[in-house]
Amino acid sequence: MNTTSLLGDKPVNRIGFGAMQLAGPGVFGPPRDSDAARAVLRRAIELGVDHIDTAQYYGPDVVNDLIHETLYPYPEHLRLVTKVGGRRDEQGGWLPAQSPAELRTGVEDNLRSLQVERMDLVNLRLMDSAASGDLLAEQLGMLEDLRREGKLDLIGISEAGADAVRRALELVDIAEVQNSYSVVNRSGEDVLELCMQREIAFVPYFPLGSAFTGGPAQLARDPVIAGVAQRNRITVTQVALAWLLSRYERMLLIPGTTSVAHLEENMAAADIELDERDLADLQNATQLGDPMASAHD
Repeated sequence: MNTTSLLGDKPVNRIGFGAMQLAGPGVFGPPRDSDAARAVLRRAIELGVDHIDTAQYYGPDVVNDLIHETLYPYPEHLRLVTKVGGRRDEQGGWLPAQSPAELRTGVEDNLRSLQVERMDLVNLRLMDSAASGDLLAEQLGMLEDLRREGKLDLIGISEAGADAVRRALELVDIAEVQNSYSVVNRSGEDVLELCMQREIAFVPYFPLGSAFTGGPAQLARDPVIAGVAQRNRITVTQVALAWLLSRYERMLLIPGTTSVAHLEENMAAADIELDERDLADLQNATQLGDPMASAHD
């Protein structure tokens, strides 16, 4: 199995790091242990992570500040990816920020907090996958304007149904689609198939299943997943990540954690190849979906 792929035209390791969990409870406020959060970021770079997914509204500012404090000056080949389209209220509630002007502010807030001149990729996080075509054109038009201004390199789209992805592809070059998807949540299979057809990177958030449906603990309770893990002498988390990598050569993973041990476990999944029996068995894993996935990512 290839351990590298492409993000747009940029080569990256297929397992990156999702930084959302580095904020406090509810992705709001400071982490319980800032030193531990920094240790995870440093170890991620040591293990070859060259693709970090973040957002200014994680915290807000908390996660981007941690990334900057820990990793700046950034390694030459590190790709910093963010998303815009949301904001937080003073109590930590998740609110839409979908107007073109708000998207511009969101990109500039990320540039400020990460202290970079250009983001490697910015995802448009749709709060309503059935958003009107006119609004989507205005939103992507703003991101394209920012790209031409040199404030971002690549454009992605997140929480988008297949129709929205097709419409987006008619308007701008799309380098990645970031949707909820995992061995226990395959509700977005049609979007993955579209990405395969168009050779676009697919980046599943909640790759281990949503915390709202049990996450890794739910994986361990599934007898099929547990059986594959036991047979291969690997963890259920590694089964879930290796399964995703097997689905598509341009699948890029961004599992998040606040633990160095879990980070090392996740990164080791890049070297695991499931056999035909394993993959056939995993077709029967229980499908729970992610009822809370649209709340945030």
